[in-house]
Amino acid sequence: MVAMKHLALAFAGILVVLAFAAAAFIYSGLYDIGADDHHTRPVLALIEALRDCSIGARAQSIKVPGLEDPGQIAAGAARYAKSCVGCHLAPGVSKSELRSGLYPHPPSLAQEDLLDPRKAFWTIKHGIKMSAMPAWGKSLDDGAIWELVAFVRKLPNMSADAYEQLASASTK
Repeated sequence: MVAMKHLALAFAGILVVLAFAAAAFIYSGLYDIGADDHHTRPVLALIEALRDCSIGARAQSIKVPGLEDPGQIAAGAARYAKSCVGCHLAPGVSKSELRSGLYPHPPSLAQEDLLDPRKAFWTIKHGIKMSAMPAWGKSLDDGAIWELVAFVRKLPNMSADAYEQLASASTK
């Protein structure tokens, strides 16, 4: 019994020391939070795991509507061309002035297959803290967000010409 008390006290002491060390590190300003200095590999791995697990847990219960309606996809194209291409690029758009200053770089959605529309919907609606991804749910309703998801699902298989036609036809 006495050994358990000593073990509990030692564990509590270690936690207190770790808490003080963490506070000292945070308040020292040693970690460069600037977007032009990359995270260390362990920090980046931790951030990515936190992001992916958080989105996955929150997106599980989202019900996905039909996403194949051409009008819905065209509306998503117009919105994407207006609000998303500067960060996430598009077929035929390989760089942007805005994107070059972002870290971590947002995914190039023309080059990534969207595996789970629920996660895409949640991410667009709620954004991601400490990144440049805004919470579009503050200004778009769910229908408009699903239009974006419907369009983004088509991007990886879209040519630059097809994107330009769809985006320009939708914005007229």
